[in-house]
Amino acid sequence: MRLHKVYHRFSLLSLSSPPFLPLPHHLPKPLSSSPSLSIKSARSSPIRSHLRTTVKSLKAMAASRFHNLVPINAVAAEDGGGSNSSLSSTSSAAAAATTVDYEDSALDAGYRLPPQEIRDIVDAPPLPAMSFSPQRDKILFLKRRSLPPLSELARPEEKLAGIRIDGNCNTRSRMSFYTGIGIHHLLDDGTLGPEKEVHGLPDGAKLNFVTWSNDGRHLSFSVRVDEDNSSSKLRIWVAEVETGKARPLFQPPDIYLNAVFDNFVWVDNSSLLVCTIPLSRGDLPKKPLVPSGPKIQSNEQQNVVQVRTFQDLLKDEYDEDLFEYYATTQLVLASLDGTVKPIGPPAIYTSIDPSPDQKYILITSIHRPYSFIVPCGRFPKKVDMWTADGKFVRELCDLPLAEDIPIAFNSVRKGMRSISWRADKPSTLYWAETQDGGDAKIEVSPRDIVYTQPAEPPEGEQPRILHKLDLRYGGISWCDDSLALVYESWYKTRRIRTWVICPGSEDVNPRILFDRSSEDAYSDPGSPMLRRTSAGTYVIAKVKKENDEGTYVLLNGSGATPNGNIPFLDLFDINTSSKERIWESEKEKYYESVVALMSDENEGDLDINQLKILTSKESKTENTQYYIQSWPDKKACQITNFPHPYPQLASLQKEMVRYERKDGVQLTATLYLPPGYDPARDGPLPCLVWSYPGEFKSKEAAGQVRGSPNEFAGIGPTSALLWLARRFAILSGPTIPIIGEGDEEANDRYVEQLVASAEAAVEEVIRRGVAHPNKIAVGGHSYGAFMTANLLAHAPHLFCCGVARSGAYNRTLTPFGFQNEDRTLWEATTTYVEMSPFMSANKIKKPILLIHGEEDNNPGTLTMQSDRFFNALKGHGALSLALWLQKYCVLNTSNTKAELDACKDDVSKGTTDSESKAVGATGGGVLELTDLEHYRFHSLQRSSLW
Repeated sequence: MRLHKVYHRFSLLSLSSPPFLPLPHHLPKPLSSSPSLSIKSARSSPIRSHLRTTVKSLKAMAASRFHNLVPINAVAAEDGGGSNSSLSSTSSAAAAATTVDYEDSALDAGYRLPPQEIRDIVDAPPLPAMSFSPQRDKILFLKRRSLPPLSELARPEEKLAGIRIDGNCNTRSRMSFYTGIGIHHLLDDGTLGPEKEVHGLPDGAKLNFVTWSNDGRHLSFSVRVDEDNSSSKLRIWVAEVETGKARPLFQPPDIYLNAVFDNFVWVDNSSLLVCTIPLSRGDLPKKPLVPSGPKIQSNEQQNVVQVRTFQDLLKDEYDEDLFEYYATTQLVLASLDGTVKPIGPPAIYTSIDPSPDQKYILITSIHRPYSFIVPCGRFPKKVDMWTADGKFVRELCDLPLAEDIPIAFNSVRKGMRSISWRADKPSTLYWAETQDGGDAKIEVSPRDIVYTQPAEPPEGEQPRILHKLDLRYGGISWCDDSLALVYESWYKTRRIRTWVICPGSEDVNPRILFDRSSEDAYSDPGSPMLRRTSAGTYVIAKVKKENDEGTYVLLNGSGATPNGNIPFLDLFDINTSSKERIWESEKEKYYESVVALMSDENEGDLDINQLKILTSKESKTENTQYYIQSWPDKKACQITNFPHPYPQLASLQKEMVRYERKDGVQLTATLYLPPGYDPARDGPLPCLVWSYPGEFKSKEAAGQVRGSPNEFAGIGPTSALLWLARRFAILSGPTIPIIGEGDEEANDRYVEQLVASAEAAVEEVIRRGVAHPNKIAVGGHSYGAFMTANLLAHAPHLFCCGVARSGAYNRTLTPFGFQNEDRTLWEATTTYVEMSPFMSANKIKKPILLIHGEEDNNPGTLTMQSDRFFNALKGHGALSLALWLQKYCVLNTSNTKAELDACKDDVSKGTTDSESKAVGATGGGVLELTDLEHYRFHSLQRSSLW
């Protein structure tokens, strides 16, 4: 029996978060490659320990196998062909260089490509993102490429204070980008005019942070080009929307963007406030060859400090210096005419927020003393107010280091928090302050108080109390002096409340508008739609009706029902709570939803007869398109015509199925079947069950239907639905509710409820005749991986194998809480131990594939979890094999049906003897793959391992 440990580097190029319309299906997540060859590599390698092994005998085999690897420089060269270059040609070249017989042993293959039918889906060209102008008369199509080369994923990064920094670019590491910008006019008839390409950009330009000026005449964005030295740093560019001509904002060539925290913001229509790398910054700090002394931590004050297992923390004084080197920013006020003015001293500025009237700027910064046990979000934080031209006005707060925030849910930092500008006022501040010391376990009333104050109050004037809350403050939607909605919630009870307040009058008492359970999807009334103001802020849109003095708003809801989601738009009277449904999604074939208001270009209340909204429309087999609907006739005009991303699966079969757990809880799942499949003619298929457990406080809420049977099936490069192309049945998202009613803690019966839910799902697909009882695999990501390992330990009669991606398996390694568990290991020792599949490693005899990020920074899923779980499984005799689903699901010949029947009695008693039900003579199989990041799977060359 040979055991091999393969480290598998996957990576996500983390998407930036611009306010653009997401395209809701197969947006490509650029990922790294998937080596199945087990080779140990020095840390100094260009791909930074890309291949490792624990089997020393493989070292001698390495030289003869490097012919299977694509050279890094070759990949980089192929990717540099221009702003709109795609990786599809690169993938083809890689395929020619690396393709091996699909049935070959993984250890003999080097890099591997999946079967062609899966590759075609993963390599499908991505659709653009969309962004509307402030005046709603133009649309940007933001173009992007498919997948990144290994050379980009292998760039070095610094892990400091809980974040990861690309030192060459002076930004967050592995940041994705756009390759081009197309501008379309939205014509009067609702159609799009011809595309105007933003031009003048350097070849191979990578664009980020695309932002409209408030008047819609200019775009600002960052540009980076080459990947070496200073040329890879980000520069700010602007483009004229009418002509599409782009140019650098700064004339001096040595002014670069520092995007470690904030980046830039329009102060007015002709100037931007930019976070830049200080010109006075010296050389990179050098790491001392000899430590200055031992690392000493003490708790002489006997403070109670409970923290989760945060990653990438500062470790020593050198890390502190390095963090300051990269994060320190010089703010610069730059005009479109070329004027540049530094404002304020260099500091670690984390947020810059101009007031709606453009007279003031809220400046948030962090400073020493730093911490070695919490990330930078808890470092000492200072909030100042400056004038728009950089003159100091006043300090709002200087919060101390917050290492002692309790781990209980709804615990918060002491002092002022959520400081912001009122969206409906020129320059009025508001914020919340906790009254319980930030500790959710302390009972106090009120728990939070919301305050408000002008930017420059008269001397001696104290902040005004706007509202008092007994739950935890959750934000405010502003409208005007007569209306604002205040939100509060409490996790333990799932209670969520919405208050109506009158900000301009202390004589009007606040009142509760909605008081409900956050997990009761059927009672969700929807959220108020917001309109854009001339200042660029967003406020609740008021709607007027002819000859009606009521105060109406628009509530946009997902419309959860027992038949699936049916989104709606209600005209809601704030004063009487009466409502009129003015729009609803088509129910029979399509799934539609309201995306945004399109008639808010003018100030004042919206006329219901002149209402315009942007909607999306999709079906099981038709991908999402966008429409503009206009009142009063509600005429819909289609503005996009995106091609089907994977036409080979256009006729896939999708059904929302309902079934019942043995304790009476109603469960749902989405069943996908391959195109043209007929169970009567073709018989049962191999099946992959992919899921993620959820916690609930009631059986009724757990049994509610979520999602729509008519939504388009989005298939990304890490999706389980890829296996439809291999003629698998996919049971996607079967509900796995872990319920703790009343004072009961859900996790105290975790295993029992987990097995019962999985058993009900398996019985349903077998009953339908679509899944072969001996060929059902289970898989999941993160908490779903934890689920997978537990099911193979406690319900081996259900599944032939499992795929566990980026999971945690030993809860004693996360002793101060995990997922939604806020009890500590010492408060709930039995629960922690019984929930941990690591403790049942000796029972796992079915094959399990462990995939994990080599540098996973999720505090709940340390890479060490998979390392130790793998060693535990190996210590009980596990066979390492690849081609996971092909071998252990498609080709499985064990009699799982007999096992299921034999185990039902044991499972109901909670005493399944896994060892007595091992499959055949081969025993279980385990293969560990370790990737670079937390949760991504495919890239230029993709894995066929599972």
